[in-house]
Amino acid sequence: MGAAPFRTPTAGLGLAVASALAFGGSGPVAKPLIDAGLSPLSVAWLRVAGAALLLLPLAVRHLGALRRRPVAIVGYGLFAVAGVQSCYFAAIARIPVGVALLVEYLAPVLVLAFVRVVLRRRVSRAALVGVVLAVVGLANVVEVWSGARFDLLGLGLALAAACCQVVYFVLSESAGDGVGPVAMLGPGLLVGAVAMTVVARPWSMPWHLLTTAPEVRGHAVPAIVLVAWIAVVATVVAYLTGIAAVRRLSAPVASTVATLEAVIAALLAWLLLGEAMDAVQIGGGVLVLAGAVVAQRATPATAPEPEPVPVGS
Repeated sequence: MGAAPFRTPTAGLGLAVASALAFGGSGPVAKPLIDAGLSPLSVAWLRVAGAALLLLPLAVRHLGALRRRPVAIVGYGLFAVAGVQSCYFAAIARIPVGVALLVEYLAPVLVLAFVRVVLRRRVSRAALVGVVLAVVGLANVVEVWSGARFDLLGLGLALAAACCQVVYFVLSESAGDGVGPVAMLGPGLLVGAVAMTVVARPWSMPWHLLTTAPEVRGHAVPAIVLVAWIAVVATVVAYLTGIAAVRRLSAPVASTVATLEAVIAALLAWLLLGEAMDAVQIGGGVLVLAGAVVAQRATPATAPEPEPVPVGS
């Protein structure tokens, strides 16, 4: 694919939907591995290391991109790959998959906060409406009136994943000069895998669990099949289509379409894991997604500076 970003909305929309579908299956497929005894960090490492191994020949071929854009690609590996996956898998070990993803999709609100507080640019009223919708919706999802029935650490980890997801969308778009999707993802996965190896310590992982067959809604599924799915489909396919979508649609539009991931994951969590949400939580989830869409479709007011800003543009 060409290195320079170009806008082709129809193809970009298809890629964004494909990415949301691929990403949406990661949590429901990974959770049986965690329930079987693997730590969330071990599952995240298997996902990233497996994907990095798969793309290793392409990563070596595109190491020149790491020399040209070291900060962007190292940041992508640490935050968009290692950070998102580690925090998300740690979150779903403590709270339901659907809730974790809905919290993670506060990312559009965080983008606006970055634009307003860090870049000191005004945001539109529509954007503020989106923030209010998302916050009210989140309050319903976690049912704050019930005395924080969800694990606070789990919610904090999901929020950390949202912060890392902001980096994913920003760098996917802004690092486009001279760095195509494969050149971005291959070295980025290597960086993420190395960083996670240091903290995950895979040499002490209970590898024998990969020979077991965890139950998925009453059916035994080989653990290695679940690992292969999250490495190939939910990582390689998901990230490649996601980066390509951002290049064609821009970060705000692509992240809006990506909110479909929360719907897909919640549906799969219900079908595969039996994690149903009640009517109040479903309504709250709709508000979170609506707030994310409104927030990202609202373009921040133009700043007087001539330089283009990747986020909120």
